[in-house]
Amino acid sequence: MAAEKLNVPDLGTDDSVEVIEVLVKPGDTLKLNDSVVVLESDKAAMEIPATLAGVVTEVLVKVGAQVKTGSALVVVETAAAAPAKAAAAPAAAAPAAKVEPAPAVAASKAAEPAAAPAAPAGIEAIAIPDLGGATDVEVIDILVKVGDSISKEQGLITLETDKAAMEVPSPKAGKVTAIRVKLGDKVAQGSVILDLEIAGAPAAAAPVKPAAPAVQSTPATPSAPPVQPVTAAPAPAAGVPAPDAAKPVSASDVYAGPAVRQLARQLGVDLAQVSGSGAKGRIVKEDVEAWVKQRLSQPAVAAAVVPLQGSGIPAVEDIDFTRFGPIEEVDMSKLHRVTALNMTKCWLNVPHVTQFDEADITDLETFRAEQKALAEKKGVKLTPLPFIIKACAKALQEHPQFNVALHSSGTKLIRKHYINIGVAVATPAGLMVPVIRQADQKSIWQIAKEIAELSTKAKERKLSREDMEGACFTVTSLGNLGGTGFTPIVNAPEVAILGVSRASIKPVWKNSAFVPRTLLPFSLSYDHRAVNGIDGGNFCTYLGSLLSDIRLMML
Repeated sequence: MAAEKLNVPDLGTDDSVEVIEVLVKPGDTLKLNDSVVVLESDKAAMEIPATLAGVVTEVLVKVGAQVKTGSALVVVETAAAAPAKAAAAPAAAAPAAKVEPAPAVAASKAAEPAAAPAAPAGIEAIAIPDLGGATDVEVIDILVKVGDSISKEQGLITLETDKAAMEVPSPKAGKVTAIRVKLGDKVAQGSVILDLEIAGAPAAAAPVKPAAPAVQSTPATPSAPPVQPVTAAPAPAAGVPAPDAAKPVSASDVYAGPAVRQLARQLGVDLAQVSGSGAKGRIVKEDVEAWVKQRLSQPAVAAAVVPLQGSGIPAVEDIDFTRFGPIEEVDMSKLHRVTALNMTKCWLNVPHVTQFDEADITDLETFRAEQKALAEKKGVKLTPLPFIIKACAKALQEHPQFNVALHSSGTKLIRKHYINIGVAVATPAGLMVPVIRQADQKSIWQIAKEIAELSTKAKERKLSREDMEGACFTVTSLGNLGGTGFTPIVNAPEVAILGVSRASIKPVWKNSAFVPRTLLPFSLSYDHRAVNGIDGGNFCTYLGSLLSDIRLMML
């Protein structure tokens, strides 16, 4: 057995890229071409396949790490010191070399492509490497032309799989004598990309006749890749933009792959209006399809009306503000755009009611001050927030009508038998809501520690999807920022959210005299389809009693 490092292959750039997902862990058995990590460049997210087979003994990177070509990813214990790589490499430059293409079905499915003709001496046919079983992969970019002198590992073409766009590097250096593929061609493992005159080898005696591409679903030209028709695409309803294949979407505006952009053009979808469900908010095909279905189900809007993004209602018209003074246009971050769209969707779909109340937290604050030394010993900052989350968890137990979701049919409620609390965290990139899972089963100390950890991960952009999923109820706190109350927007499919403002000392009539007490204002917004006003009042009263006497949380 021998330990070898699996490194990042040539990325075609010296810039660092971010690791957005690690797909293996120590102890995993790795096969050739198994995905190891997902990297994000400025252009796309890409999975890095394994070039070694064996057992993963160590993972050398973590989510958020910056890597570049040659960076070590994992350590793999292989079966032998020298893996048999020669068998997987392209055949040597032999006069009778023959490249066997993998089976690939043409649009007509009439016949399989013939094997490429043998290249003359000194010319080698460069073929598609193993794509992990993919057999219908589109050529979306050709990076070289006939006559180019290329180096080993230089990118030849860009392919798009269902998972990512990826460059195919050259296994050898040489001069391009013929290109065997076109934009839009469908290829598979073994399909010939081009003929390469190997550096230092004898020149070819005669030119090589280009072979037909492996599979070509529609006629294509180098200047215009074909647009594939969408089968059984629904006709756009009034208010839904008509398909416009010529309408481009800037790569800097949204995070989506080429296939998703093509589908969006075919369906007339502005990707800036679509929320991404993929890693780091990446838009996938299912997101585009779901957006179209949602728009088709909305009431018709007059054709002359410009819809507010994602809302189906008239938008506020743009104004030329330069008439009044100097201005600057600043791009919203992806997170900011997604949050804005989600808040608009929730505000338009949820009939909000907000109730305001105050809790006397004088005794809570006294107790918290008494625990300062113990908190420092535990390395935990004990703020009022852990007590508020614990109280909300208890209130959800006592008032289960707040721990539900509305079924899309409008005739059912989905009652949850777990209590997860989302906590809104402000970050430089925008608002994020990590989730405290099983909050009802955790102590104040555990909740305080978890809040600190999740807040740090949020500000460092290291939250995973799991960290932000599954909330039953959300708490958003302005803390010491000020204010006496606000109306938070319900984060559907949750049916309620608690907004906490700044506590202050006020005179309170008690035992025939005014006494100074610390009062915490809070506001409860809820979905009036799921929760009645009397339920909201009872929830606020009960929550106030828990915060006023934290001993009640133990009952």
